This record gives sequence, structure tokens and C-alpha cells, in this order.
Amino acid sequence: MILLLLGLFLLIVSGRISSLEQETVVISDHDIEVHDLTNMIEKNVLDMETGQRGYALTGDERYLSPFNEGITDWKINYSKLVRLISGNDDQLRNLQEIRANIELWIERAGQYVVDLKQEGNDAEVEAFFRNNDVGKTLIDQIRSQAQYFRDTEKELTADRIVNLKEGNRRLLITMYVLWALVAAAAVLAALVISNSLVGTLKRVIKAVDRIAGGRDIDERIEVRTRDEICDLAMATNRLLDTMERERHSVEQVNALSMQLQESSDVSVLSRSFLQNTALALEIQYGAVYIAEESRPLLVRKAVYAGGAEEAEELPVASAAFGEGLLGQAAADQRMLVLENLPDDYLTVRSGLGRTAPRQDIIAPIVFEGYTVGVVELASITKWSAHQFQLLGQFLEVFAVAVNSSMTRMQLFRLYEESQNMNEKLQAQSEELQTQSEELQSQARELSQLNVRLEKQKQVAENAAARLEQSNIELRQSSRYKTEFLANMSHELRTPLNSMLILSQLLTENRAGSMSEEELGYANVIYESGSELLAMINDILDLSKMEAGKMQLDPGPVDLTELPVVLERTFGPLAEKRKLTFSVIREGNVPDLMVTDGLRLHQILKNLLSNALKFTEEGSVSLRLFRSESFPDSGKPASGTVIGFAVADTGIGISRENREHIFEAFRQADGSTARKYGGTGLGLSISRQLAELLGGVITLDSVEGRGSVFTLYLPSNEKWLEEGEDIGYAESAAGEEEAPQASRDSSPALAGLTAEARSRYERCLEGRTVLVVDDDLRNIFAMQQALGSFGMTVLVAQNGYECLQMVREKPSIDLILLDIMMPGLDGYDTLSILREELLRHNLPIIAVSAKTSVEDRKKCLEAGASDFLAKPVQIPDLLALMCKLMAEA
Repeated sequence: MILLLLGLFLLIVSGRISSLEQETVVISDHDIEVHDLTNMIEKNVLDMETGQRGYALTGDERYLSPFNEGITDWKINYSKLVRLISGNDDQLRNLQEIRANIELWIERAGQYVVDLKQEGNDAEVEAFFRNNDVGKTLIDQIRSQAQYFRDTEKELTADRIVNLKEGNRRLLITMYVLWALVAAAAVLAALVISNSLVGTLKRVIKAVDRIAGGRDIDERIEVRTRDEICDLAMATNRLLDTMERERHSVEQVNALSMQLQESSDVSVLSRSFLQNTALALEIQYGAVYIAEESRPLLVRKAVYAGGAEEAEELPVASAAFGEGLLGQAAADQRMLVLENLPDDYLTVRSGLGRTAPRQDIIAPIVFEGYTVGVVELASITKWSAHQFQLLGQFLEVFAVAVNSSMTRMQLFRLYEESQNMNEKLQAQSEELQTQSEELQSQARELSQLNVRLEKQKQVAENAAARLEQSNIELRQSSRYKTEFLANMSHELRTPLNSMLILSQLLTENRAGSMSEEELGYANVIYESGSELLAMINDILDLSKMEAGKMQLDPGPVDLTELPVVLERTFGPLAEKRKLTFSVIREGNVPDLMVTDGLRLHQILKNLLSNALKFTEEGSVSLRLFRSESFPDSGKPASGTVIGFAVADTGIGISRENREHIFEAFRQADGSTARKYGGTGLGLSISRQLAELLGGVITLDSVEGRGSVFTLYLPSNEKWLEEGEDIGYAESAAGEEEAPQASRDSSPALAGLTAEARSRYERCLEGRTVLVVDDDLRNIFAMQQALGSFGMTVLVAQNGYECLQMVREKPSIDLILLDIMMPGLDGYDTLSILREELLRHNLPIIAVSAKTSVEDRKKCLEAGASDFLAKPVQIPDLLALMCKLMAEA
């Protein structure tokens, strides 16, 4: 009887547990599927809205793809949801209201705007979004209704759980009755059964309560039996595992989505994606490659667990679609999983050691059928299916973020282009109106001038004859002057070359035999020679500008790099003089401007050098700003005008001396020249260079309080567009300025770091160089300089000796060839070496005191490998020699 009751008891309990398990699964599956379908309908609506707005903004047919797919997909999901809740009339009514609003949105906003855009009614599209965006109101209503629908469904789920609890309660009552029947015969058995069954059921109930209440679901049911209760507990545990995984995945995806919304820069997005992916999926190395908009090329944007050196060591910085596994994954839009990797495939480093990864995953980043990038991840453990599933969700969110960032950038560019176009059209309209008025006025004036011009014609013809004679005499005088300056430049640069090189060698003090005082003497010699070279360059510049023979070389100038260069140049000098120095670039200044970069640097260096020289305490600053027009100087602005304001807290300039300081060889007064030194050429050259570049220099100063010199320059894009030559052709003896000698307290060679010297010694030691020069001082200087790096230095004093030396010693590695030599000059020597001796691969560096563009071009055409101007800077020479010998 006891066994019969016990069997009956087990039968009833098993049936009830099975029923409870089925009810639990039904509740869980029904709730999840209803929520998934509701979210899918809402996503379909959002896809339609995104496609509608994207197409309305850009007119790109690709945006209609999500719109059309959304129109089809939402109806399918709607039908599934209707079948799922067919037994609930209230929810069906709620769903029908959502359907009505979706169809209303498609009719009044979605399809309506798309039709307007396809018909070319852009104005009506803009008016629709600007004045009365009915679509936004309907979308907000749909979101609210969807949320209400989900909340209602949650309440229904809660009711079902309550019913489930009630069934459990009845089951407990039944169990208690059965226990009473068998208690007399088998109290111990009843207790065992109670502990094994009721305890598990309670834990199941608690687990279901936690699911229903949305509380912590980390705790699992402990299974102690091997019956239907065990199956129920294990099913509940599996449900808890599934829900916990899904909740954790949703939290991670949401966290990633929120973080990706904080930035619109693709590189920042890539780094955030890698950081979140590393934490969620336990990767040890990763890289993100983003496709460029203009061409199918993947470019690396971010690396995880790799610094700058590790990033450079990675074999692929960019890859075309279809190139390598990276490009093939992008082209096929297919994830590649590489296992059994060799030990040298990649090294994962930590503070304690290193290891090789076991798995490499290459996954495309796809948005609406288009590959926007590829992510490559390396892990020291093999991934589970859940990790691959989570990676797919991460990639979907990341693809949306990358596409949104690119879309924003594209829209911003289009907006800027539209704004620039409008401004140009308005300016052209005003200019045409002005020109029309001027033409009418000129027509009236021309009729009056014709009479006067006829009378002045005879006078002009007589004056033209006299002017022609004067021009002949003036050209003759200018030719004598330029020839004299060219010859003087050569005669001065040649001894300066040996003086500067030898002074650099002395300051290096490699033998350690010179005292600090003697090193000071060598520094003074170098600085004096440098100042003399700068003075020669200033005089040549002034002469060329007075003769109208200064030639400009316009091109793009990077205004983002300019502050860095100037701070690096003048920061140490200001720090030495205990002055505060700063360079400020305002936000509206463009990144590039078109002008002669060399002349712009020359003007700014002159202004900053003067500011530092005449400021004993306080600060010196340079401010870059954008100006709508030139100051009151009578110069119209035809485009972008960039201002460079150099401000100091120095001695200032009195009102009566403001014009004098711009005259050549003039300073404010005699006492200033005695106290601060200088030739007074800097400001004169700067003003003339500014005018040649189409700009002006203004001065605002208070004596005793400081000065502000402001350079206004136009960005002449038309120079590049028209390709025209600016300025005047150089004279035959005209020279471009040589690089300004360093004004540091120590020569350049002494400033070589131990690493640089060691690198040059490794490159040059044991090499043979032939120095060809007619000046014994230069030969001696080169022998000492190059010999200190372990080179064998051969010498030739003219072109004939050079040719003979090359025939006898084929082991020569490089030739330093002076151009201006008596007898066989450098040009002819080059031609013979290349054409007759067939030494095409022998590196030859041409050295000359003439540094014009034409002279450099002539040397290269004659066969020189490269060109250096006297006086030669030894670090520049060493670097060039190593480069040419490595290429040979």
C-alpha cells in the first residue's frame, strides 16, 4: 500500500513537474519571441526613416535599399506577431493601432518624401522637414505605442507567472495530503522525498520569481535527484544561463553603442571598439582597417595591445580589396578563422612574458551590403560559439557607427562646399555690378581722353626716345652691379666655406686638447662667419628686389606645421633670454594657404628675431588669424587673407621713427644700432617681400611698452590654378639665398649626438671620397672634416686631375666637385665623367657658391647626383653622402 501510494505520489508529482516545466518554457519562449518581433518591427520603422532621410539629404539611391526592405519586412514581422498573440484581443487592438500609424507614416512622410525627391522637388522636401515634419511626430507615436505594447506584454507574462505560482501552490497542497497518507508508514521516506523534491521545486520557483521580477539571475538550482524534478531544475538552469548570456550580451552591445556615440572620428571609434571587444571577448591583439571612400583600399586606423613601434612592425598598414586574407575577407564579406598558427605568426607580449596566439579571426565590417572595414583579432584561446555570436553583434553596431561617421563627414563637406559656392556667387555678382558701373564711367572718360592723348602722342614719342637711351644705360649699370655682386658672393662664400667647416671641427674637440676658452674662440669664429653669410644673403636679396629680379616659388604652405617649426626654432633662444614665447593659431585659420613658403618663413624669422632682440623682459608671441580684408592700405582683398601678428613687450618705436625703420640700413636711431647691433636690412627686405607676395606689413607700437608687427598675406590659389610664373626671371648672375647659417651658440657639427656620429661613422668609415676644388683652404677643411669619420680623402685641384684620378682609382665611392674652377670647370668635368668614362652610377655632389635655381638645374642636367651650396653645412653633407652611397 505504501509503495502504491508512493508510486501514485510520484506519478502525480512527475506529471505536475512536467506540466510546470512546459508552462515555464512556454512563458519564456512566448515572452522572448513577442519582444523580439516588437523590436524587429520598431527596427524596420527606424530603417525606413533612416533610408528616407538619407535619400532626401543625398539623393543616393543606396539609401532606398533599407527603406524598401523595411516596407516589406515590417509586414512579415507584423503577421508573425499577430499569429503569436491571436488569443489576446487587447494586444491585437494595440498592435492594430501601431500598424495604422506605420501605414500613415509611409503614406504621409516616408513614401511621400521619397516620391518628392525622385520627382526632383528638393524645395518641397526641405520645406517638409523644416516646417512640418509629420513623420517625426508619427515615429515618436510608434515608439511610444511599441513601448506600451511591450509593457503590456510584460504584465501578461507576470500574470502567467502568478498562475504558475498558484499551480505550484496547489501542487504543494497535494504533496502535503499525500505526505499525510504515507506519513504513518514511511515518515523517513516522506522526509527524504520532501527534501529531494520540494526543495528543488522551491528553488525552481525562486528562479522563476527572479526571472519574472527581473532580479539577479546569477544563482543556479542545485540538482540532487535524477528524476523529472532534475530535468525541471536543469531546464530552469539552462533558461537562466541563456537569459544571463543574452542579458550580458545586450548590456555589452548597449555599452559599446553608447561609447561609439561619444565621438565622430573614425580613429577614435576604432580604438573604442577594440577596447570594448578586448574586454568582452578576451582578445590579446587586434587591429581595425577602415575602407576609404574614394577607392577600395583598407587603411589601418587603430591597434590594440600594440604601441607605435609594434604598429609599425605589423606587416599590413593598408590593403586593397582582394589583396591578402585581409582584402579577401573584405571582398567576400566573409569571416575567416585561422587556427594552428605558427609560432612566428605574431607575438603577444606582457610585462612577464610572451606567447603566440592560437586563433586569428578576420571579420568584415558590413553595413547594408557594403564593406566599410575589416577587423582582425588574435586570441591565445579558442573562441566559443557565443563569442562569435557576440562579435557579430558588435560588428553590426560598429558598422552603423562607422557609416554614421562617414555620412556626417560627407554631409559636412557638402555643406561647406555649398556655403563656399554661395559666397563665391555672391562675390561674383557684386563684382560684376561694380565692373558694369566702372565700364560706363570709363567709356565717358575715354571719349575725353582721346582728344588729350592725340596731343600727348607727339610728346610721348619724343620722351620714348630719351627713355630708351636711359634704359640702355640703366640695363648696362644693372648688369655691372649684378655681376659684381655675384662675383663678390662667390669670393666671400669660398673662404667662408673653409672657415665655417674648420670652426665646426675645432668646436668638436675630438682630440680633447682644447680648453673651454679656446672652444669659445672657435664658437666666436663660427658665429661671426654665420653673421657675415646672413649679411651677404640680405644684401643680395635687397639688390634683386631693387632690380625687380626676385623670383617667387608659390605653393601650398601647411599652417598647422608652421607653429611647430617656429617654436622649435625660436623657443630655445627665448628661453635663453628668459622670455616667454608662444605661437597661437586661431580656429578659423585654414590648414593650407598658397604663397611662397620660403619667403614667408624669411619674413616671420626677421620679425621674430627683431622682437627677441629688442625685448629684454616680458614676452614675444606670434598669432595666426584670418582677416576678411587688408587693413587701411589701399590694397583690396580678392580671397582669403591670413594675418601673422608678432607682438613683443620690448622697447617700442616712437611715432617719428616708424617709417625710417623700414628703410634699408636704418634703425630707429644711432643708439639702437650701437646697443643691439644689426645692419637694418631685415625690415626693409621683409616689407618688400610682403609687397611682392601681394601683402602688407603694418606696425602698431607704443614707445617703452612694445610693438606689434602684423603681416597680411593673401592665399593666392590662382597661382596654382593658372600655373603662371610669378615675379621676374633671374639675371644670369642672380642668386637665390643660401640657407641661413645657424645662430646657435655652438656649431652644427659639435651638436651631433653620439648616436648620429656613430651612424655616420658606420656609413662612411673605409669609404673613399675624391674632393675636387681649386681652393686649398676648402680642400684642407674637407680633408679634416671627412677624415674624422674614417674616410680616405683623395684630392684634385682641377677637372683634369679629377678625370685622371677616376681613371687610376676605380675604387672611389663618391666625388665632391666644385663647379667654378679654372681650365676644365665642373660642368664639363661632369659631362666627361658620365658620357666618356661611363661612370653613370658614381655619386657626384656638385658644390658651388652660386645657389640659384638655374645653377642647381644646370648641375643636375650635366650629371650631378645632387647639389650643395657654399658654405657647406657638414651634417647636411654627411647625410647626403650616406644617402647617395646607399642608393648606389
